[in-house]
Amino acid sequence: MSNWFPKWRPYQGDLNRQPVGTNEYLPAAQSAVLGIQHAFAMFGATVLAPFLMGFDPNLAILMSGICTILFFIMTAGRVPSYLGSSFAFIGVVIAATGYTASGTGAPNLNLAVAAGGIMACGVLYALFGLMVMATGTKWIEKLMPPVVTGAVVMIIGLNLAPVTVKGVMGNNFNMWMSLVTVMCMGSIAVFTKGLTQRLLLLLGLLLAYLIYFIVSNLMSYGTPINFAPMQQAAWFGLPTFHSPEFSANAMLIIAPIALILVAENLGHIKAVSAMTGENLDPHIGKAFVADGVATTLSGAVGAPGMTTYGENIGVMAVTRVYSTIVFVIAGVFAIFLGLSPKFGAIIHTIPSAILTGASIVVFGLITIAGAKIWIENKVDFSKNKNLMVAAVTIILGTGDFALQFGQFNLGGIGTATFAALFLNFIFSLKDKEA
Repeated sequence: MSNWFPKWRPYQGDLNRQPVGTNEYLPAAQSAVLGIQHAFAMFGATVLAPFLMGFDPNLAILMSGICTILFFIMTAGRVPSYLGSSFAFIGVVIAATGYTASGTGAPNLNLAVAAGGIMACGVLYALFGLMVMATGTKWIEKLMPPVVTGAVVMIIGLNLAPVTVKGVMGNNFNMWMSLVTVMCMGSIAVFTKGLTQRLLLLLGLLLAYLIYFIVSNLMSYGTPINFAPMQQAAWFGLPTFHSPEFSANAMLIIAPIALILVAENLGHIKAVSAMTGENLDPHIGKAFVADGVATTLSGAVGAPGMTTYGENIGVMAVTRVYSTIVFVIAGVFAIFLGLSPKFGAIIHTIPSAILTGASIVVFGLITIAGAKIWIENKVDFSKNKNLMVAAVTIILGTGDFALQFGQFNLGGIGTATFAALFLNFIFSLKDKEA
């Protein structure tokens, strides 16, 4: 194992001037604080994703910690990344399970079917990683150029918009509280800087929760927050695990999300490479395999699929500390949180109005992330090929155009993803003629 991991050395530079490299480490107290900070950075999104799919947030937090440490081991401690619940799965899990209570925290009764699909996605993702280890990343860039990845990322957000808003429709108080949540998160995103800005989901949730408590519990508007389950919950205990059920239909809907995770992880590693000044390209294949194995493991126990977290890349950009050891500490901290039913009970007190407001922000950010891919890669929409690929993909995904092959239903996101890949491939033939 000594040849597998790098030779870590203590950091001896000036933190205000020089970044901490991936193979360096800080004193124990500083490393611990930075690790806990990374755990808080992932917290908002990692808790919100399972809530929107009807999964157990405690189990998601526990698995995020375990999977982060697994990723660290499988990438030989050379790629600084935190693994948390992926938002890319929300639309397909809702479609595959027929879950109608998104944003309420109600359990998903078909969770086992979703878990089987998530495992299939993880296996496919790991296979992509092995292909990258053998052949490099050029084929990914050909299969999924920016026009495709941008459109597919965009439809994940747009496809979920009706589900999100439906959660508060008909209840005027809840609709207003959702908008208050949006304003809390938006204000933190716009009016703050540095780490506070990076924690907009978590801090926005806390601020909206406080406002809801004052308005509901103290001023008697709306449904007050019930703290009784929190007082009764134990401090330590295992979350509930769920065995997967393998449904061909669910696997067909969920597995293609591996393509999104590949594009997402590739972008994250390139971003970290640029920030650290270290060439991480040789580790991309290992990172894909590790993320795929982590997603498979997570699905096997009934937790959401995993992905590398942009939030934590943001924290690295702010702190300029890239030490991979910090992520092990973050993972250990997340495991302790996941093993506390009391912590889970606190999460379950979050009102559905606040979750809906948070999901409006999250799905909006996912949608705009798609547009950002187009802008950053200067996608030329004066070319009819790009115009058609993007236009058709977005309308198919937003309108939930779900193709069916016998018993197999691809779902709106699945149909749109395959349409984007197919149209791009067919229309690219013209480029070869030229």
